[in-house]
Amino acid sequence: MKSSVRTVCAIAFTGVTLSATQVSAQPYTFTLLGTLGGTHSDAYVINNTGVIAGSASIIGNTATHATVWHGTTSTDLGTLGGTNSYAIAINDAGIVAGESYTTGNATFHAAMWNGATVTDLGTLGGTQSFVQSINSAGVVAGYSLLAPGGAPYHATIWHGATPTDLGTLGGTNSYAMDINDAGVVAGFSDIVGGVYHATVWNGATATDLGTLGGANSHAGGINDSGVVAGSSDILGSTAFHATIWNGTTTIDLGTVGGTHSQAVAINNSGQVVGWSYTTGNVAEHATLWNGATATDLNSFLDPSVVSAGWVLIGANAINDQGWIVGPALNIHTGTHEGYLLAPVPEPETWALLLLGLGLLASRRRFKESAT
Repeated sequence: MKSSVRTVCAIAFTGVTLSATQVSAQPYTFTLLGTLGGTHSDAYVINNTGVIAGSASIIGNTATHATVWHGTTSTDLGTLGGTNSYAIAINDAGIVAGESYTTGNATFHAAMWNGATVTDLGTLGGTQSFVQSINSAGVVAGYSLLAPGGAPYHATIWHGATPTDLGTLGGTNSYAMDINDAGVVAGFSDIVGGVYHATVWNGATATDLGTLGGANSHAGGINDSGVVAGSSDILGSTAFHATIWNGTTTIDLGTVGGTHSQAVAINNSGQVVGWSYTTGNVAEHATLWNGATATDLNSFLDPSVVSAGWVLIGANAINDQGWIVGPALNIHTGTHEGYLLAPVPEPETWALLLLGLGLLASRRRFKESAT
C-alpha cells in the first residue's frame, strides 16, 4: 500500500523551476536520485512525506547499503553487521524496513530502521527472512524460512520483532508482498501441485484469488480498499499480464504492446504501476495503468533525458498523488540509478499556486511596511 504526497511539494522536491509552458507540455518531472558514492542505486518505495527508500552502492562499489532520500540527499542506513542491506519499505512515520546481512554475511535477516537504530527482526526459525512492506501501524510483511537448511518459505508478518507464520493455500511455500493499513496482506502461495496463486490473508484466513484462466498468478500490492494488483497467466497462452482483483472480478490490464506485463503496486486511487514488454518484446519498460489504459512511462521523459541514454525499466511504487519511483538504466554506460517521476500541476493549478504565492508576498510587504 502506497501513500499520498501533496502536489505542491513536487515542485520544491525536484528542485526544478517550471514555466507554464513546461507544465502544459510535460506532465512529469524526472529526477535521478544518485548513490552513496558508487555507481548504482534503486528506489523501492515512497511515503506520504516524499521520503524515498531503496539501496545504493557506496564509494568503491564494494557494498550496497539501505538508503533513504530526502529530495536528492541520500542517507546511508548501515547494516546488521554484514556487507549489504536494502531498504524495501517505509511508512509515513519514516520507519524503514528491509533486510541486511548479519555479521559474517552468513545469513540475511529482515530488519527495521527507526532513525539511526536498526533492529534484527529475526526469522520463523530458518536462516533467512525478507521484508516487502510496512503499514502505518509499523506491522511488517514479508517471508521467512521455517527452519535451517532447505526448509520452505512462509508468508510472515512482524509485530515488533515477533514473527507470525501466515501459512499457505495448502502447498509448501508462500510469500507476503504488501500489507495495507487495515492489516490485510497480499502475496502468493503455492497450492497442491506446485502452482502459485495470488493470495490475501485477513488475519489467519487465506483466500485464493484465482487467475485469468492460466495456471499461476501473483499479487504484488494491495490498497486500503482491498483492491489487489499483480499478474496472472492467460488462458491458452504462455503470456502473463498485469492483473487486478477488486473482490469479485479479476481484470486483465494488458500490456504496452508486448507479451508479458506485471503490476507491482497500487495506490488508493486505483492507479497501478509495474512493467511491460514493449512491442516485439524488445525491452521491459516502466508502465502506468489508469483503469484499463496502459502507458509506457518513458513516453513522459524529455528528449534530452532519452538522448542521454536513460530508460525507465520498471516502476516499483506509486503514492496517492501519483509520484512514481523505480530503477532507470543508462544504455550508454550500463549503470542503474533510482528515479522519481513527480506529476506537475495542471496549468490552472499552477496559476492558482503562483497567485497564492503573489498574495503571500503582498501580505508580507504590507506587514513590513506597516511595521
